[in-house]
Amino acid sequence: MDIEAIVIVLIVFSALTASIVAICLATYSAKKLEHKQIIAAIEKGTPLSELKPLKPAGLLWIRYLTAGVALLIIGLGFGLMRLNIFTQGGTKLFIAFVLVAIGMAWLIRGLLYRKYQLRIQSSDKNNKV
Repeated sequence: MDIEAIVIVLIVFSALTASIVAICLATYSAKKLEHKQIIAAIEKGTPLSELKPLKPAGLLWIRYLTAGVALLIIGLGFGLMRLNIFTQGGTKLFIAFVLVAIGMAWLIRGLLYRKYQLRIQSSDKNNKV
């Protein structure tokens, strides 16, 4: 292997690792602050419903479908890159297979969640009547 290729791979890996660590630290500190606020509200006797209003769940199935379609497209892109005559080995084909499999899982999850959410909404309407 060429030294330049190894350096590029290490730079990309380091950038991805640093961004993941930064996101994890930000999420951890936000959750820690939220926990402190909840403990302070409990000690003061403030109802938790006044502290942080509940966010509606929204249409999660749209997010799942979108992520599934995006991963399918990216996976197909990697699969088409494998057809390039300059590639060597099956690494890109393996990545394409994994991305397509994850995309299909998210797509199926979105479709199932949509069916479930529509059934729950119809039963809520029947209960209100």
